[in-house]
Amino acid sequence: MILTALILTALAILLHVYIFWMESLAWEGPQARRTFGPASDADVEVTKDFAFNQGFYNLFLALIALMGLVLFATFDNGIGAALILAGVGSMAAAALVLFVSDPTRRGAAVKQGTIPLAAIIATLAVVL
Repeated sequence: MILTALILTALAILLHVYIFWMESLAWEGPQARRTFGPASDADVEVTKDFAFNQGFYNLFLALIALMGLVLFATFDNGIGAALILAGVGSMAAAALVLFVSDPTRRGAAVKQGTIPLAAIIATLAVVL
């Protein structure tokens, strides 16, 4: 179960680093437009600063979970699990907020939140 928790955490980290890349570094590109929907150049320009900031939010969550993954795997299961749960728990909570607040984005919320939720369950199964 430890390996499952670590793999799911790693997948959640990779997903949120990818989201960071799209939002903060590639917002004007075709992949971000297809994924997030800013269709016109004007929409991209208006939302660019917001997306840049939100991308870093996703990166910071990924870094918290990464630190937890490293500690959990190599040094301290207790601190590592706490950091994993803080990182992936925040990812799952953000997905829940998106799911509840915007019915048109429920599919994205499920995609964004499923792996972190699975990582929470697997991590809790190891530490409890």
